[in-house]
Amino acid sequence: MTSNKSEVRAGILAARRSLSRQTRERETADLTRHLEASVEPGTTVCAYIPVGSEPGSVTMIDKLVARTVTVLLPVAREDADGTPLPMQWGRHIPGQLIDAPFGLREPAPPWLPAVAVANAAVVFVPALAVDRHGARLGRGAGYYDRTLPLAAPGALLVAVVRDGELVDHLPSEAHDVRMTHALTPRRGLVPLV
Repeated sequence: MTSNKSEVRAGILAARRSLSRQTRERETADLTRHLEASVEPGTTVCAYIPVGSEPGSVTMIDKLVARTVTVLLPVAREDADGTPLPMQWGRHIPGQLIDAPFGLREPAPPWLPAVAVANAAVVFVPALAVDRHGARLGRGAGYYDRTLPLAAPGALLVAVVRDGELVDHLPSEAHDVRMTHALTPRRGLVPLV
């Protein structure tokens, strides 16, 4: 299954790189509208800052904060042996992101422990694709699979993908944490079975 995942990842990344700037901007505007409609003011959410060709933008996350949503962003680190650790979380303050490993942007310390994910009503998760049964294809490092089991039992686990990245079936493994929803530019928040 790993080679299948690798092939699917390569195809999705190539398709994302081929998108025009106008298409990305339109999709980001649509995602922002759906994101704002799916999160109540005063709520705590876990989100992420998109990198490269990932759908979304920093502005999208900033708009949640402007609506009095507490946004926690992930801090990804490895142990001394290079094994990914469950992610810590930092409160997002617009304009105060710092450079981080892996080409990411993250909040400055102090950081909250991994269990802070349990405070979130919604956890927005980066994904290359998600299937209609909740199987998520990430980049393969395992940070989210180590962290998401700590989420509150009723929390929405939302894979943020482009419309064509919500598919019928993806290869998955026993340790993969299932998503409850997908968020796409055209369809908005889509429940997964």
